Amino acid sequence: MAAAFDPTGRLPDAFLNVGTSSFSQFLSAAAPDLLPGRRPLPPGSASDLVPHATTIVALTTAEGVLMAGDRRGTMGNLISSRDIRKVHPADEYSLVGFAGTAGIALEMVRLFQVELEHYEKIEGAMLSLDGKANRLAAMIRGNLGAAMQGLAVIPLFAGFDLAATDPARAGRIFSFDVAGGPYEETGFDGIGSGSLFAKAALKKRYRPGLSTADAVRIAVEALYDAADDDSATGGPDLSRRIYPVVMTATAEGTNRLSDAEAAEVAEAVVAARMENPGG
Repeated sequence: MAAAFDPTGRLPDAFLNVGTSSFSQFLSAAAPDLLPGRRPLPPGSASDLVPHATTIVALTTAEGVLMAGDRRGTMGNLISSRDIRKVHPADEYSLVGFAGTAGIALEMVRLFQVELEHYEKIEGAMLSLDGKANRLAAMIRGNLGAAMQGLAVIPLFAGFDLAATDPARAGRIFSFDVAGGPYEETGFDGIGSGSLFAKAALKKRYRPGLSTADAVRIAVEALYDAADDDSATGGPDLSRRIYPVVMTATAEGTNRLSDAEAAEVAEAVVAARMENPGG
């Protein structure tokens, strides 16, 4: 990108002209090689050559929405990381978690965060929750070529809808397919290789109007069940003190549970399963 600058050090016109409110669209014109899906890839599948991340769950609560993710990253049959963070704030009132190719996913999350901040600075207003989901869908769509070679990224997006007329329904969850199709989910959802087991657990425990404390316990139990049956999902690691990342989005903004709070819930779940392994 340095070649685009003239010898005087003057910024290219793309940086000086009035542009789009979409940072990813600006990047596609100014430096398309920096977009996650635009880099040339060697032929064949590369799915076992890079770390992958699973599992993420999300639940609506009486206060908004909660999202939690395990900490394990895998590369083929190996554990590549024991403490990867898969749940992040997208902006002040929304959360994004990811499953799939970790490197591309982290890059996409950072780009999505900049996308939302850029829009707010240009337009002077925050995107609607539906608008945020659509912007994320476009980014996933741009990664389709890499996904077809095994480097897929599947995010889970959730947030507190400031425009909701009913505060009890302000928490909303969106899932996506590999081609970028956005789908609003009701009550709860999960993604990743352990999501089949996590969603089965959520189906039995979830009910509308959960308190945040109850939702945290249910989410951690769902991740525990996923780790019990899916080798790519990591359960609470008491010896290393590595616990799920749990975040909430409410009218007060986003918040991540402290390590001490997550540890308290995870250790209570493990202790309960010692007495009743079947749940």
